[in-house]
Amino acid sequence: MNRTELHSLLRSVAVVCLAGGILGISYGALATGYGLPWWIPVLLSVAVVAGASEMMFVAIIGAGGSPWLAAAAGLLVNARHIPFGFQVAPVMGHGLRSILGAHAINDESTSFALAGSSPAIRRLGFWACGVGIVLVWPLGTALGTWLGAFLGDLDRWGLDAVFPAMILALVIPKARAGGAALTTAVVVGAAITVATASFLPAGLPELLSLAAIAVARPWRPTTTEPELSS
Repeated sequence: MNRTELHSLLRSVAVVCLAGGILGISYGALATGYGLPWWIPVLLSVAVVAGASEMMFVAIIGAGGSPWLAAAAGLLVNARHIPFGFQVAPVMGHGLRSILGAHAINDESTSFALAGSSPAIRRLGFWACGVGIVLVWPLGTALGTWLGAFLGDLDRWGLDAVFPAMILALVIPKARAGGAALTTAVVVGAAITVATASFLPAGLPELLSLAAIAVARPWRPTTTEPELSS
């Protein structure tokens, strides 16, 4: 590993972590804006460390959905970390390191682990990004919950649409990286949600939309430029 590679890697990790912290601020602010106690998004950010799953959980709760449906939807979204674990196992090590590394698995750290030009770069990229997200995501969320106290009613500010927009922003880059099959799955899932949202309880349309994954082949996270989605 030469100095240029090291500087480039650390610069990329810093940018991704900064973006993750900013996203965490938005997540925390909107979660408390929905009326949730501040400790719920903060606890989720420490225990789960998966932005898309946490946002889906909070959005369903905020819409009046069942906590059980919200948790089920979040778990299903987070199931993508299972194949991630197999892919990054070579850079995590064994024993206690593998246990700690499992908590650091996310879309970004997995991208760094797969994109490196050498084993040393892949290992450093995974741990630097994984630990960085584990730190900045809860800190950003905590700061966001404090700022959220000043937002009040989300509908008054038109912020009720921000969570869906944030989730969409996380999904679109992955759909493009996954090719036509994954893009089709995203479109079908969105159509299912829109078609059933008017008569099904909040949270159930999101669960049903996950059936669209049946039209997509198994896919791998992109190994090019890391995308933001925890």
